[in-house]
Amino acid sequence: MQTGSQTKSFQVGTATFGDGRLTIIAGPCAIESEAHAMMMARACAERARGAGLDFVFKSSFDKANRSSIKSFRGIGMNAGLEILRHIKSELGVPVVTDVHDAAQVEAVAEVADILQIPAFLCRQTNSIIETARSGRAVNIKKGQFLAPEDARNIVEKARTAGCERLMLTERGVSFGYHNLVVDMRAFPIMSEFGVPIVFDVTHSLQLPGGLGNATGGLSQYIEPIARAGVACGVDAVFMEVHDTPERAPSDGPNMLPLARMGPLLESLRDIHGLVGERANRAAP
Repeated sequence: MQTGSQTKSFQVGTATFGDGRLTIIAGPCAIESEAHAMMMARACAERARGAGLDFVFKSSFDKANRSSIKSFRGIGMNAGLEILRHIKSELGVPVVTDVHDAAQVEAVAEVADILQIPAFLCRQTNSIIETARSGRAVNIKKGQFLAPEDARNIVEKARTAGCERLMLTERGVSFGYHNLVVDMRAFPIMSEFGVPIVFDVTHSLQLPGGLGNATGGLSQYIEPIARAGVACGVDAVFMEVHDTPERAPSDGPNMLPLARMGPLLESLRDIHGLVGERANRAAP
């Protein structure tokens, strides 16, 4: 993202953030099985590669912030990390997964290339500091309850703890009950903090608690919202993808069907290229 503040670029395995390229972070919300996770990682990587974009595989071993006690949470840390380790070695792609507690950081950092702090935990200082000290790249999602300028404090906490590879993610802001909206001003505002900016398209289209005991979603709007975010100059796009979202145990209503991923990535690549070309022409 081209801004008045110099963005610090960095490498994470085969993916780069903040150097003018567009990176795709994608995968199913939760790890369901090794066979499904491997299939999705391979399919998403192929589509990103086909569009000429860097790729990071995302999936969670635990979803600790479910709407209901009855909701699917995942297969657990030990099993999930072993699957992510296998995906890394088999496919050669970097992986990212959530950490929900400072006590998880050490074990997760042995496998994941990027440690992700969920939006609801973005102000938990102990988790941020422990994650920042892990030596891994860190992605912190801005909470639905924060203004974009307030995310500066998140960045300062992580940097104070020594994090050299940090990115911020926008995933929508609460708008009344059961609804989220994306303020496109958030992208240039947060980019002024000198970190790569990620747009979490699919979580921005959640309807939190909208199904009573589960989260609803508006996946039909993924393409236009994603195109708008890339037009604002983000460094990466985060999207949860599933081959059959209607059967997914977590976040199905707002995940991108795998069949729609390839064409979307090609359009995002083209928009990103156009934005970069215009920015270079406008530079003094």
